[in-house]
Amino acid sequence: MSLAPPLLEARGVSVSFPIGAGFMRRDRVLNAVGGVDLALYKGEVLGLVGESGCGKSTLARVMLGLMQPTAGEVYAGGHPLAQLGAKAIARKIQPVFQDPYSSLNPSQTIGNIIKLPLKVHDIGERAHRDRMVAEMMELVGLAPRLRDAYPNQLSGGQRQRVAIARALIMRPSVVVCDEPTSALDVSVQSQILNLLLRLQNELGLTYLLISHNMAVVEHIATRVAVMYLGRIVEEAETTRLFSRPQHPYTKALMQSVLTPEPGLGIPDTLLGTAFPDPTDRPSGCPFHPRCGEAKDVCRRIMPPTAAIEGDHVACHLYSGSGYSSPDPDN
Repeated sequence: MSLAPPLLEARGVSVSFPIGAGFMRRDRVLNAVGGVDLALYKGEVLGLVGESGCGKSTLARVMLGLMQPTAGEVYAGGHPLAQLGAKAIARKIQPVFQDPYSSLNPSQTIGNIIKLPLKVHDIGERAHRDRMVAEMMELVGLAPRLRDAYPNQLSGGQRQRVAIARALIMRPSVVVCDEPTSALDVSVQSQILNLLLRLQNELGLTYLLISHNMAVVEHIATRVAVMYLGRIVEEAETTRLFSRPQHPYTKALMQSVLTPEPGLGIPDTLLGTAFPDPTDRPSGCPFHPRCGEAKDVCRRIMPPTAAIEGDHVACHLYSGSGYSSPDPDN
């Protein structure tokens, strides 16, 4: 772990949304993110994984400054993000979203899309901006002839390269990649991942990579945080997490990865078919209704986060309470 201060840090970040229940019914609250502490250090790729609906993208929007947390604070270079203006945040942090087509203006040419951040921030004259666009297109593998093309004339992989070029044209220190390959063909996914790794090395970038694909995270991340129902349940170096997962939920995610070995079929994660309801969180550990190892203490008490050899796990297995219940009848 780096001794330098984090480039981007969430401290106790929570996000809640009120949900109207209809006439004569009490409104409910959706707790999308609950008290997350997460730090991103220079030069690393931090993978944030979990099932759909666990709060990954909501946390990403908060860390991009696109959404204010209900509680807690996000810091960029030690400064509260809320105190920085939108332009200052954009110079430091840039996003690459899941669907490259919906994130690109269909009425603008590729050259103008990539150039727009330079115009908004009033960087350079026209000739200088044009040179920067040409250099960035070459860097991400876009042919010069595509400069005057429109997004609908490009393939999915080419459109994602445009989105990456637009994000990097400002030379940010942090790039938040929210499912950057999930909307692409399998044959193109590896190309984009390898491009992101090459650009990280060449430009000294730091990535927050949000994904539900464990294979993608294993390929690109240096450290992984596992999220369940808005809470980080395990955080570890990638090699260690994939070789020795600690939290029962992390183990279940590992078992969900498809294998090319013939005859094994679809893996059974033992998580059931129903997703947890963030508007109706269970008491105690939020994972206990789906956990095959849950005991009484898990149903009653939220587990604290325990440090294990530099890693962090929020599970009673490692919190010191173990599975022994203080109730003598258990």
